[in-house]
Amino acid sequence: MKTRSVLTAGLMALVATAHADEEPLATDRPDFVESSDVVGRGRVQLETSLAWDRDRQGGMRVRTASTPTLLRMGVSAQWELRLETDGRLRQHTTEAGVSVRERGWSDLSVGAKWHQQDGDEERGKPGIAWLMHVDVDSGSGVFRGQGLRPSLRMVAEWELAGGWSVGVMPGLYRDRNDDGRRYTGAILAAVVGKSLTEQTRVFVELAGQQLTSARNGGRVISLDAGVAYLLSRDLQLDLAVARGLTAQTPDFSWTVGLSTRF
Repeated sequence: MKTRSVLTAGLMALVATAHADEEPLATDRPDFVESSDVVGRGRVQLETSLAWDRDRQGGMRVRTASTPTLLRMGVSAQWELRLETDGRLRQHTTEAGVSVRERGWSDLSVGAKWHQQDGDEERGKPGIAWLMHVDVDSGSGVFRGQGLRPSLRMVAEWELAGGWSVGVMPGLYRDRNDDGRRYTGAILAAVVGKSLTEQTRVFVELAGQQLTSARNGGRVISLDAGVAYLLSRDLQLDLAVARGLTAQTPDFSWTVGLSTRF
């Protein structure tokens, strides 16, 4: 028993030493542009939050609350598997004095991220990653999508002098419109970040989350800003707000999130 205890303590010490050399937690939230990093082999990272949207179109007002959550599981130094969902949804719609409340679960998205290359600040080389996802029609009620909807995104991140950073994320996705017809839409977003301290990062972002014709849902574009604070190397608290820039985008959105790494 004593020998087993010594071996267990030794293994725990080796794991702790290996993790002590890791970079601090890097998350894919709260901005829309994803990180080019993966979580690392054997690591599991949970990024969860509460989010609220408020929108007004003519005489109709819509308020939505959700629980966006992303689970990232590292399978190698370059690859991670991902499960993502908007979680539990509550929607309150008011029009002409009539109020309708909907509750349910959103669809699940299954995917993977491939970290293609590390960034190099001195050479101006960006960190690059590719994200491949498929949204599955697994939600409930009005929140359920139509069939499988694949997407492909590329992320490029530049680390600049003075704690500044720039990221861009173009992408394509396939979906169905209200008539059940398939179409291809685009994604394009850019973010500028600034590290104020070793623990605190702020950002401003222009996010084109959905770029397509009006008959397929139109353009969903927002101007976002937020802050992320590292409570420890493996725990982050964040806050973000967004202003919709098109008729198809919620007028205001805000979110508060907590991310942790195991």
